[in-house]
Amino acid sequence: MRSIIIAFVLLGTLNVFAQNFNEKISTKLQTQIRTEGGMENYLIWVDFNDKGNDLQKYFNNPETVVTQRSLERRSKVLDKSNLIKYSDLPVNQNYIQQLVQDGFVVKQKSKWFNSVSGYATLDVINRISQYPFVKLLDVVGVYASKKDNIEFQKIENFKSNLIQPEGIHSLNYGASFAQLNQINVPAVHDSGYNGAGIMICVMDAGFSNLTHEVFSSMNIASTYDFATHSPNLTGHSHGTATLSLIGGFKQGELIGPAYGATFLLARTEVDPGETPQEEDNWIAAMEWADSLGVDVTSTSLGYLDFDPPYSSYTWMDMDGNTARITIAADLAVGLGITVVNSAGNNGYNSSHNTLNAPADGDSVITIGAVGSSGGVASFSSVGPTYDGRIKPDLMAMGSNDYIATTTGNNYSYGSGTSFSCPLAAGVCALLLQKNPLLTPMEVLEILRSTASRSTNPDNQYGWGIINALSAINSIVVPVELTSFTAEYIDGKVELQWITASETNNYGFEIERKEISGSYQTIGFVSGSGSSVNRITYNFTDNNLNASGYLYRLKQIDFNGSFEYSNEVEVLITDLNEFKLFQNYPNPFNPVTTLQFIIPEEGNVKIILYDILGNEIKTLFNDNVISGSYNITIDGSDLSSGTYFVKMLTKSGQQVIKMSLLK
Repeated sequence: MRSIIIAFVLLGTLNVFAQNFNEKISTKLQTQIRTEGGMENYLIWVDFNDKGNDLQKYFNNPETVVTQRSLERRSKVLDKSNLIKYSDLPVNQNYIQQLVQDGFVVKQKSKWFNSVSGYATLDVINRISQYPFVKLLDVVGVYASKKDNIEFQKIENFKSNLIQPEGIHSLNYGASFAQLNQINVPAVHDSGYNGAGIMICVMDAGFSNLTHEVFSSMNIASTYDFATHSPNLTGHSHGTATLSLIGGFKQGELIGPAYGATFLLARTEVDPGETPQEEDNWIAAMEWADSLGVDVTSTSLGYLDFDPPYSSYTWMDMDGNTARITIAADLAVGLGITVVNSAGNNGYNSSHNTLNAPADGDSVITIGAVGSSGGVASFSSVGPTYDGRIKPDLMAMGSNDYIATTTGNNYSYGSGTSFSCPLAAGVCALLLQKNPLLTPMEVLEILRSTASRSTNPDNQYGWGIINALSAINSIVVPVELTSFTAEYIDGKVELQWITASETNNYGFEIERKEISGSYQTIGFVSGSGSSVNRITYNFTDNNLNASGYLYRLKQIDFNGSFEYSNEVEVLITDLNEFKLFQNYPNPFNPVTTLQFIIPEEGNVKIILYDILGNEIKTLFNDNVISGSYNITIDGSDLSSGTYFVKMLTKSGQQVIKMSLLK
């Protein structure tokens, strides 16, 4: 009896091996079925041929697909008339429903790949592969999760070799000063950047203790657990640590680079440790974050090989084009998202790379780890990618980083590329705050070109340790004119304009024309150059002799390029009045300008007196026609003090007081 049972089992296995598979079943899935024929369910991707009909409604209403914020971010890299793509359209629900009716159990949906992932028996696989709308059935990649296992250390066991100097910076970083100072973040905070206005998605194994004091001021816009399909997050110490590193804020304890940013939290893993994880959770989280308008993603997780019976990728698949999770990361970059990922904790191997997907992506900003002294951490993964590209891209501190813990308001230290990644992602947010128009590849290039080894990168150190201050100072920001007004007051036109943050502003030429004339330059105002704040500029036009003018600004960049502002019209209403205006500037040293208006032709005499009423000299004495006039007063030969100016005409006289300060 026993031998007969064995014979039947062997026969069943041979039948599986001998099966003629449908051509829609991938070679990898065929291999898994042949070698693991006894599995009750297979975790597979089902790729569809199309997305059905009636798709134009989505293109006509893009906000039914993604948020306005997402559309605005995409406009940096896509044609503004085509901000959503075919890949953004939802997977056809009728196709999914047909699979479900045949026994397929849906796990995740991916509009980018036009796929669903889920569980299917061999019979279900054979049935659904017959449908004309099914393109391919493939294996969902299952990896060993390569995040760090945090061993909480007593704080007194570590003493930073970088103590924050008193009075140097605007914030008190406490024990987190070392990890931020190494990448020059405190100086950037001093300049007013903290990630405000930037949306960051942190993808991790869960987030515990969000009531910790370090998160008390954090703006968390949305959360989702992709393992349980719930907005309620499952807790985990790893996510608590990485989130505190990128955006925590507690004076005197721990401050993250992007503490002013808005955060999305996505749980993409099921269990701690090296439990096998599936790529579809991460892909679903990335698509979710994109739809909400995320600017930067930070993933301190990586995926590589795992022992049978799980399907896996190997170091040879780390070529930027094989792992679906890597392809998804590059797709995200193509939509304007800056994707930052830890390189991995697999250390050095002299014969091949030790990277984890999606760190092999050519558009992914891959982060390795160094210690506080700047040496490469022994666990930090190395390149090159299988196709020969240098990885990692950049380095940040990943050894004995100061982090928040899952109990009370406690803190500890932890190590791993998991902790260098959020520091780097936070710096990316700072760069985007300064210039939101930067594309992901421009962010990468700026960081590479200003890092410690920008001229001699290698596969252990990449382009070197990040220098946030040098990076942010190298950004050229278009000058954004937020307002421009002109008003006629007391015989002169007062112009005022306000700009947003600017670093590329050489200055403004003020141009004026009569209503029916042509523009001429009447003045120049220097730009602020490197200001990061709103700047208010003023200019006074005293030389008025027409009934009205149009004004515009010619804003000039340091490279000579320029843009014109809108036109502002001003009507002059009182040129028929006799007026002597206050000099400008006042006080002055040694030169100032005086303006007067004469409504009719006649003699004008202007005399300068000292404070005692003694006549010093005649400044002007001439016959003039009606109009507005300026004269220059040079006080080089005068002493500091108060003076009076009297103007005499046949219509009367006027006096003003002015001050010379030397």
